[in-house]
Amino acid sequence: MRTPPLSLFFASVASAIALFAACTSSNPQPVENPPPRYVPPPPTVVPTADLDAGGPDADAMFDDGGDAGVLTNVTVVEETAGADAKKPSACPAGMQLVDGEYCSEVEHNCLKSWYDKSNKKKICEEFAPTAKCVGKKTKKRFCIDTYEWPNKKGERPEVMNHFYQAQVKCAAVGKRLCTESEWTFACEGPNMTPFPYGFVRDAKKCNGDHPWDGPNMTKVGARDPAELARLWKGVRSGSQPDCVSAFGVADMPANADEIASTESPKAKYDSATTGGPWYKGVRNQCRPKIYTHNEDFYYYYLSFRCCAEADGKTTDPRTPRQIKEGWKFSKVEQRAQFTMAKMQDFLKKKEQNNCTCPPKDILCKTMCGTLLGPNAVDATH
Repeated sequence: MRTPPLSLFFASVASAIALFAACTSSNPQPVENPPPRYVPPPPTVVPTADLDAGGPDADAMFDDGGDAGVLTNVTVVEETAGADAKKPSACPAGMQLVDGEYCSEVEHNCLKSWYDKSNKKKICEEFAPTAKCVGKKTKKRFCIDTYEWPNKKGERPEVMNHFYQAQVKCAAVGKRLCTESEWTFACEGPNMTPFPYGFVRDAKKCNGDHPWDGPNMTKVGARDPAELARLWKGVRSGSQPDCVSAFGVADMPANADEIASTESPKAKYDSATTGGPWYKGVRNQCRPKIYTHNEDFYYYYLSFRCCAEADGKTTDPRTPRQIKEGWKFSKVEQRAQFTMAKMQDFLKKKEQNNCTCPPKDILCKTMCGTLLGPNAVDATH
């Protein structure tokens, strides 16, 4: 099914926030959620020659982190009886294995729909209970976080990170951003359903259908904690028992929107937006994507989750496009405004409940994940 067109209203909003980010020398930052517990240190960094090819060197301020090499996943050991004791898992703890054939283009037949005037968009309520692959099938096997960052059940998905910041955070725990096809496959499962729970839309299963609340773009751009708290309509990770895909991945469409890396050579940016937010009359399906936001785009409902290679294989923290173009990971760190090593230090502080920042230090709050104001209230249906 082809990606539905972005509404004119949301397009203007997205353009405004993207313009704000582009016109300021300060890159966007994260949201305040309850501080996540420290994630175990990332796997050993193994420098490789290809990481040194191409791309400008990072400024001196990033020299403390150096160039990140290819990261090797943590191997999780399962305690079993007998000769199979200490048999390694295909994925690290907190991740789900996605294994099967992904279809590049799927045909769905909509049986019941309605039209949202504000977004000039048809919303399908019910699809025929069949899906036909009309594209190319590709074998995929990878690991994906069960929940959005910080991948902790009971915590709020962290928002307000832009593409490069999300990328460095994933690298800090030995992972990478998911590609758009990986995200889609993990959401729709082997039966290629339009929603993770099946063929009939239900906004109560995956938090959605909230009315538009008119964000103050100036305050959002300034990361005003009170405005971010007012706009929050999300729910905690793992609090939606019916919003789980066939692969066991939770909270994918609706609630918070998510970042993934593009794979089409025709895509203008490396960043794709997937899933859809908590509002009424928007995407909120597995397949549709938005490709019009650049890598500096951040927003009050935009989150992310991480992926990694399965079976202990090495995980390169760069995107497919960055690898092709010969980027050093220090270039990503430069654009994120913090290094992988610094993010690891902040994760330790968060585990110790010692991640505090001066009131106006946006970058510090970005790494701590404490931009959301204390008056934020989780959504209910």
